[in-house]
Amino acid sequence: MTDRGDAVHLRLAEPRDAPGVLDIYAPLVSDTIVSFEEQVPSLAEMTRRIENTLERWPWIVAEEQGELAGYAYATAFRARHAYRWSCEVSVYVGKTWRRQRLGARLYENLFSRLRQQGYRMAYAGIALPNPASVALHERLGFAPIGVFPAAGRKHGAWIDVGWWSLGLDVLGSTPEEPIPLQELGRSF
Repeated sequence: MTDRGDAVHLRLAEPRDAPGVLDIYAPLVSDTIVSFEEQVPSLAEMTRRIENTLERWPWIVAEEQGELAGYAYATAFRARHAYRWSCEVSVYVGKTWRRQRLGARLYENLFSRLRQQGYRMAYAGIALPNPASVALHERLGFAPIGVFPAAGRKHGAWIDVGWWSLGLDVLGSTPEEPIPLQELGRSF
């Protein structure tokens, strides 16, 4: 398989990317256990998710000639204020772009931006089994930290969720507050 990963342009998402995001995400919702959503979100809902995420965290898209090939984003890890230096990350790559190192490129771009914002830890939850996602995360330095057995039920089966962590920066005793994406601007 040829490496097409260098042919794509990475940039911050915009609300207009919602149709392309849905093209990638919808089959994962309807046909797999990768996402625990059971109904494909509407275009309006996906647009809202992109807009809401971009207020605080990066959402990166990869495109080639106007077509979305994949995306990665960060969200809050947990709601309590003490978790504010941590985030949860996700990456999704379109079917024809898998095994092209695109997921790694998306994540590397995302992690660079998260470091600039001041985040210290990234966590990823993976519905199991998913050997390709586990391999990607571990290749990028994520360490397994545990499995929540039977955490969800989809397509008639109980599904375990594994959790992985990645240190984004040194854990100092008095870290600066994370900077919301909107304060850094779209060009960083």
